[in-house]
Amino acid sequence: MMPIGDDNSARMTTPVVTMALIVINVIAFLFEVMQPNPESFIRTWGTIPAELTRGEDLETLLTSMFLHGGWAHLFGNMLFLWTFGDNVEDAFGHGPYLVFYLVCGLAAAVAQALLGPNSTIPAVGASGAISGVMAAYIVKFGSNRVRVLMGYGVTSVPAYLMIGL
Repeated sequence: MMPIGDDNSARMTTPVVTMALIVINVIAFLFEVMQPNPESFIRTWGTIPAELTRGEDLETLLTSMFLHGGWAHLFGNMLFLWTFGDNVEDAFGHGPYLVFYLVCGLAAAVAQALLGPNSTIPAVGASGAISGVMAAYIVKFGSNRVRVLMGYGVTSVPAYLMIGL
């Protein structure tokens, strides 16, 4: 089940922060894949739990949120951000939404480090931040209808069902 849109009829503002986050993520990913050694780039700028637990490379808590493990990872994250972020941004306001997004991403990176403090595998992606946005969407708009691609057709389901699955 892939979301392709939702009910935006109550939205009052243009989702400039959501659009900017998508643009920044795409630019960062393009920069990442254009590196001569993308794996080394990810090891440098992704969050490595073992380094965080030693108090090293704390800036990667932020930088890792804008890197992705491949085109499908980027596409999926940006699709979910576009589908759910606009209404959450409208409900929170632009500034508070950006802070919320970044705090959710930071919390996800810290949680990853706490769950595997000795891991040397870099964590990248906006999934933690977007998961926070989806949680806010369920709380604020859980009964909104979300258009989803299922098999070869499009149907509409409640947000709590789509996000829950």
